Amino acid sequence: MGVSVPPCLGQLDIRKTVVGLAMGAGAIYLLYKAIRAGIKCQPPLCSNSPICIARLAIERERHGRDSGELRRLLNSLECKQDEYAKSMILHSITRCVYLLEAEASACSTDDIVLVGSMLDDKDNSVKIQALNTLKAFSGIRKFRLKIQEHSIKVLELISTIWDSELHVAGLRLLNNLPLPDFVHPQLRRVMPALMEILQSDYILAQVQAARLLSYLAQKNDLLYDILNCQVRSNFLNLFQSTQPGGLLFEVLVFAERLSEGRNSPHYRAVKWHYNEQSLHEALFGDESRLADRLLALVIHPEEEVQIQACKVIVSLQCPQDVGVRPSSCQSSHSYFNNGE
Repeated sequence: MGVSVPPCLGQLDIRKTVVGLAMGAGAIYLLYKAIRAGIKCQPPLCSNSPICIARLAIERERHGRDSGELRRLLNSLECKQDEYAKSMILHSITRCVYLLEAEASACSTDDIVLVGSMLDDKDNSVKIQALNTLKAFSGIRKFRLKIQEHSIKVLELISTIWDSELHVAGLRLLNNLPLPDFVHPQLRRVMPALMEILQSDYILAQVQAARLLSYLAQKNDLLYDILNCQVRSNFLNLFQSTQPGGLLFEVLVFAERLSEGRNSPHYRAVKWHYNEQSLHEALFGDESRLADRLLALVIHPEEEVQIQACKVIVSLQCPQDVGVRPSSCQSSHSYFNNGE
């Protein structure tokens, strides 16, 4: 037997339900507004937080105003800080330079000098972060000349401190700068260290070292110093197909630049003498097995490695003498016979 509900009670229940839903929605909306207001009113997040810096960048772009974050960080770097704090501040400055382009461009050369002074810090992590910050600033044209003044110091660091992360940071900075001629004497002194880094087991550092050496191989006054630099007996292991493709490509570019340089009329006009353990003998000497390695790389799975291996082979077969036609290329290496 069912129980009938009076019409007035049914209407009351419906009203309560509607009111309850409305109150619930209103409460949710008020809660949302409170949370949103709290977020707006809360103090800024830690300056070291990538979220904070990213938010500042977005706000700057949205409203077209200077966040002041980069200036605050640079000012705090001038204060007496412990090594950890300096490292974190420099890390945040680096992020700001990349994210807040207008604020970074508004900085002065005094700011570059301040960051550069951190290269003398006793802590390696501070040195590494300072190198990263200078690398970030080097993307702004007006600072490049000032940053170039630190080139000799950077070369000193990477040649006297055996730290793979420092090597990567320093070499990345140098590879992002046109190195002036006044640095060449220092480059000659650190050439053995650069060759050691190239033969190390840290791929990121090896890649950066190969890029720098490829650039230096195009300098007439440095070519002999590179070619006569002593290398390990297993140097050609760098050309094995088991090496990472990125590293293989860079060492092949390096080999091509060396081959072109040694075959240029300017270089061939002088009778050079190389030591038995030199890079020249490892790559181009009568006992070198470079040809075998190159022929194996022609079928490498990565196309850019294949192409670059072919370029090295062509450079070995065709000395860049003035007046020599491409059709009359002669073999410049005993392992590449005519028609092979």
